[in-house]
Amino acid sequence: MILKVDVPSALICGEVDEGYGPVADAFRHNFAERGEVGAACAVYRDGRKVVDLWGGYRDGITRKPWREDTVVTMFSTTKGVSSLALALAHSRGLLDYDERVAAYWPEFAWRGKGDITVRQLLSHQAGLPVIDIPLTIADLGNLDLVAAAIALQRPLWPAGTRQGYHGISLGWYEGELLRRVDPARRSLGRFFAEEIAAPLGIDFSIGLPAGFDLERRATIHGRSKYESLLHLGDVPRGLLRGMMTPGSLTLRAFANPQELLTDVNYNRLDVLRIELPAGNGIGEARAVAAAYGAAVSGKLGLAPQTLDALVQPAQPPSGGLVDLVLRAPAVYSLGYLKPTSDWPFGSAANDAFGTPGNGGSFGLADPDTGIGYCYAPNRLGFGITDKRELALRDALYRKVLGERSQLPN
Repeated sequence: MILKVDVPSALICGEVDEGYGPVADAFRHNFAERGEVGAACAVYRDGRKVVDLWGGYRDGITRKPWREDTVVTMFSTTKGVSSLALALAHSRGLLDYDERVAAYWPEFAWRGKGDITVRQLLSHQAGLPVIDIPLTIADLGNLDLVAAAIALQRPLWPAGTRQGYHGISLGWYEGELLRRVDPARRSLGRFFAEEIAAPLGIDFSIGLPAGFDLERRATIHGRSKYESLLHLGDVPRGLLRGMMTPGSLTLRAFANPQELLTDVNYNRLDVLRIELPAGNGIGEARAVAAAYGAAVSGKLGLAPQTLDALVQPAQPPSGGLVDLVLRAPAVYSLGYLKPTSDWPFGSAANDAFGTPGNGGSFGLADPDTGIGYCYAPNRLGFGITDKRELALRDALYRKVLGERSQLPN
């Protein structure tokens, strides 16, 4: 059955600064017209919170209201948050984007990977979107085991010649690289908690911490088969064909462990408690917006050359911009997507960088406008661009900031 929930206006909460009313209007409209169940949206500008909205139900079945402190799993929006940890390590001189990964992690050189640079890895050009050694959810709790499995992976193409979205694997490679360069040998989740979340006072974690109050957690509501059929047109054709073709590169990139292919498995505690830096980050939308806002305002402590590196698009692979996993053109930077004419985000300066998450969440940083932004729902939408998120971002950029439309060409 399709989950349909009538959300009373009294359950839509929060506040916006003067002038940001169009964002609040779009947020309310999502509940009235676009089937929103529960969601939050936040915006920081020049380091100051200007939008903080939440509403609906954190569980649409039991009708538990979405509270101010509700947290939600954000799928691949996590990638951008995780990549801030690598950026902070770069700012502190712990790694060089143009150095070979194997210089920090010698075992990475196994099976023809010795010349792959950190830049190529973070830009999805390393040829490592799949992991051939079968893994279980329990295996992912053993970081040494995961490191051995990904070190044994043979690249699918020479680095720099093609690109393919490392949908799950990128987080594991980032995590092990960070463990190797961090003097304290911390996992990415722990590094983020201690070096970013705690200093900024934000509520976002990669892997649920011990003792977490589970009543704060929003339930992910997936998509029924019938509902998915009604929205086939919202999914890019190439990506849809890839996900429906057994053995395709697209499917293999997301199917190890197999449980990660099922959206609602991200409600399982065993999935939430491991560190999956590419996909199981859980927290408040205002936390992601604050982290991105701190990255562009200087509060996070990123060196100017690091921020410049994040803003710059990657050198295009010699084989072109078509992503072999997503089966569509894409432009990346260091762990992030960059705007294109087919998928604009941020201002016309194209300085913005960010990552969308399965089902509609999206977080971005925009140095040109000083914006840190995040939208996070618990009812999963369709396609790479979600109409609910797009409405909020377009209200912010076009109606409030007077910038370009966020609608794709």
